[in-house]
Amino acid sequence: MILNGILICAIVVSFVWYFYFKTKQLRTNLPIRKKWFAARASVCLGAFMFFFGINFLVVYQSSVTYAVTGLFVLLGGYFMYHNYRASKHYGQFVQEELTLNQ
Repeated sequence: MILNGILICAIVVSFVWYFYFKTKQLRTNLPIRKKWFAARASVCLGAFMFFFGINFLVVYQSSVTYAVTGLFVLLGGYFMYHNYRASKHYGQFVQEELTLNQ
């Protein structure tokens, strides 16, 4: 029961952060910053999928659930890993882009 509550909080927080970064991405005009915010939003989307899969596994337990949660956990983990690396890559150039465009 407590684990379910923690996972629900993690799901809500990751979705709120996804929405925040997606909004920041749409509002900026600088191309590198736009890619950086998109990568950060995708990390949060991956976290949402990861926590949702684990929560689904905790709540329901059947053979179909194992396949669905395995897919969610693997895709969420991949999104988090790949986009975290992309975020680090674009993060190097954000300050440089800002100084060049002032």
